[in-house]
Amino acid sequence: MQMLFSLSVALLAGLLLSRLAKVLKLPAVTAYLVAGILIGPYLLGQFKVPGLGFISMEDISSYDILCDVALGFIAFSIGNEFRLSQLRQTGKQATVIGIIQACAATLVVDAALIGMHFLFPDKLPLSSAIVLGAVASATAPAATLMVVKQYKAKGPVTDILLPIVALDDAVGLILFSVSFGVAKGLISGKADILSIVLEPLLEVVMSLALGFIMGVIFTFSERFFHSRSKRLAMSVAFVLLTVALSMLKFEICGIHFAFSSLLVCMMLGTVFCNMCDFSEELMDRLDRWTAPLFVLFFVISGAELELGIFSDMMIVLIGVVYIITRCIGKYYGARFSAKATHCEPNIVKYLGITLFPQAGVALGMAIKAEALGAPGAVVANITLFSVLVYELVGPYLTKISLMKAGEITPEGKVSARKRDENK
Repeated sequence: MQMLFSLSVALLAGLLLSRLAKVLKLPAVTAYLVAGILIGPYLLGQFKVPGLGFISMEDISSYDILCDVALGFIAFSIGNEFRLSQLRQTGKQATVIGIIQACAATLVVDAALIGMHFLFPDKLPLSSAIVLGAVASATAPAATLMVVKQYKAKGPVTDILLPIVALDDAVGLILFSVSFGVAKGLISGKADILSIVLEPLLEVVMSLALGFIMGVIFTFSERFFHSRSKRLAMSVAFVLLTVALSMLKFEICGIHFAFSSLLVCMMLGTVFCNMCDFSEELMDRLDRWTAPLFVLFFVISGAELELGIFSDMMIVLIGVVYIITRCIGKYYGARFSAKATHCEPNIVKYLGITLFPQAGVALGMAIKAEALGAPGAVVANITLFSVLVYELVGPYLTKISLMKAGEITPEGKVSARKRDENK
């Protein structure tokens, strides 16, 4: 009863606050995150009333399975943007920009934080600075996708943005694994080539392979059903199955094998949209089914934001430097690479700003970094601080950039009631 009550409160809080966000012309995803903070452990949760909000971080962690499923559907939706008809036009540009902007963010953040290490060696270990540079490469596909869907953004910037955000996961995963291996070497005094080079590459390749296999089976299975409801049920079943399989981890001869659920589900969506002739219709129905799930995901994500980090001013200072330098790396990395690949002027001008949001993937990296001990705790705290800022400000900046590029109208999405009245 308590869990159902908490979920209903979370859903209602997100929906009610989205009405206020509409008046303030803010993206709905920002309202969901703020709603999560309001009903989280630091505000409403302080009253310690079970079911009325989230009373502790342990309480929030009991909903991890819901967040895993939501991320799977988000990745599946992004994968549906990788249609061959579009990739023939933007594929090369998206690949070049995706790699360069991610590497640029890593290099700029690394340079700034390594400099801070020499100023404050006790507060910022060298290993933490190196890992944070890799964390900077990741973006937030969930927040970006929600803004695009809410305002029905359409145009050159949107077309190239979603493939880049998807590619970020693969590039960021490799950069993080290499940086994490170097950091472990600095702490232990010895380098492990397997963890630095082989394991991250295996994770990317295996994730794409698993997603491809599941996509082929999924597309083949859909053909046995003709009713829309059964096809929808089959889609939900395969996304859930794919998320479950992507959680597998095993070890062979000292080599750790694992999957990235985001990459697996993105590949599932990519294969499905290119092999299935009714994929667009099915995706439209799936979007309606997952809408409440996405609201809950962002509200819970907001509740997870650690407000206690503001008590350490040094963490705040390092976090501010991290945020500023990451934005510089993302913006100019995207700008220069877009110009070099002869993209349209609007892409050159506005794409970098839409890459600022950061959340799920970065938090996953931060959690893994905690294995480093004290340096990992520094990484986690700074990442949590930056995610708090990026998630609240990033979606709004994405919306403004797409508006400036002329890909969403100032009024945003027209309500169903108004459409019916116009008829």
